[in-house]
Amino acid sequence: MIPVPDLAENINRLEAQPGGDIIVYGGGTLVSNLIAEGLIDELHPFVSPTAIGAGMPVFGGTTRLDLVFATQFDCGVTELVYRPKNS
Repeated sequence: MIPVPDLAENINRLEAQPGGDIIVYGGGTLVSNLIAEGLIDELHPFVSPTAIGAGMPVFGGTTRLDLVFATQFDCGVTELVYRPKNS
């Protein structure tokens, strides 16, 4: 995990403002940091059945997730929906 200065503080400040959900599109480093800080309410990874080599692990550490549901699209991509076990 790469430390991100004030990540939790900034997310908490955004959540305190009026509005809806916060949606984050990002790579493995951002997602790993959000998971490690306990800032994810729901995770929607899309899995494409294409082998492109080694990747970066996103689910490092001891984070436990529950699979809520999965949707497979005609193109072969599958959307997985996870929630942390503590929520």
